[in-house]
Amino acid sequence: MDTKIVPGVVKEQSLATLNPADSVMDAVNLMSERKIGAVIIVDNSARLAGIFTERDLVNRVVAQGLDAATVPLSKVMTADPDTLAPNDSAMDALDLMSARRYRHLPVVDGDTVIGMVSIRDLFNVVKAQLEEDVREREKFIFGSDYGVA
Repeated sequence: MDTKIVPGVVKEQSLATLNPADSVMDAVNLMSERKIGAVIIVDNSARLAGIFTERDLVNRVVAQGLDAATVPLSKVMTADPDTLAPNDSAMDALDLMSARRYRHLPVVDGDTVIGMVSIRDLFNVVKAQLEEDVREREKFIFGSDYGVA
């Protein structure tokens, strides 16, 4: 599977970003509002500073008994996260996410954050590729009209 991250996985995204000084509650509200599992944290120059995920919320905030309204993201985010480049393949992303047990990875082009990839995004790409592979094999094995209604 040689599908590239851009444009194969990340197309047009409206990025959910916050500043390290914003509170955990700001992140929780944004994640709830957008129905997402992670927020990209950028510094004042719009460069990637970190990522804050549902897992960070559980392990670094709730389990520690911290006050989400007062704790800044800088204290609980995953700083300097691994990233993907636009030309990385979906398989590279899956390998990294599997090896390091991530569910979200920022996509950066130079110093610019251009997207976020989730394991769900990659699942959809793999599923579509597998379906296409099955169709192609059926055409090869049974003839080009096999399965056509």
